[in-house]
Amino acid sequence: MDPLQNTPQLLPITPISGASKPGQGGGAPGAEGELAFGDLLKQALQEVNQASAQAEGEARNLMTGESADMHTAMLAVQKADLSFQMMMAVRSKLIDAYREVMRMPM
Repeated sequence: MDPLQNTPQLLPITPISGASKPGQGGGAPGAEGELAFGDLLKQALQEVNQASAQAEGEARNLMTGESADMHTAMLAVQKADLSFQMMMAVRSKLIDAYREVMRMPM
């Protein structure tokens, strides 16, 4: 039996909804369905939280014997880990940008 037949199909990476592409209108938030920066951050945090909850559920199912598919559990855990690392990198960049703005002379 081919072990690759049991692996779930990976979904393509989709952009965050509401984010405009470079070069497109960067007008005021709320125009043309654009989300405010804070809303984008909240949405990204919710997606990280969902990935973490899914990984926890998959791991729990694997440990209790409800699921025997280790591949799905490992993919969910790795996705959650990568999402968390990305969130922490964005947080660090935001803090660095805030500190840089605060150092600017008035």
